[in-house]
Amino acid sequence: MMSSASMDEADEMCASCGIPAGDDIKLKNCTACYLVKYCSIKCQKEHRSQHKRACKKRAAELRDELLFKQPESTHLGDCPI
Repeated sequence: MMSSASMDEADEMCASCGIPAGDDIKLKNCTACYLVKYCSIKCQKEHRSQHKRACKKRAAELRDELLFKQPESTHLGDCPI
């Protein structure tokens, strides 16, 4: 099992080429699942075949969480209609 320090380091590396984030390199999250980061569109495209299955699964989980999230109760028991 990875320690939290090594997981933090992995979070700050391009999932495709392994370049670490730095002052001159800004990593961008996968906008569908937010599980991995990429340094460029080229790296994202190259890594897509490896990432596709996990990405689709996590993106579906995020959609379900949003869809089935209970709304905040602001009507204090009264019917809001």
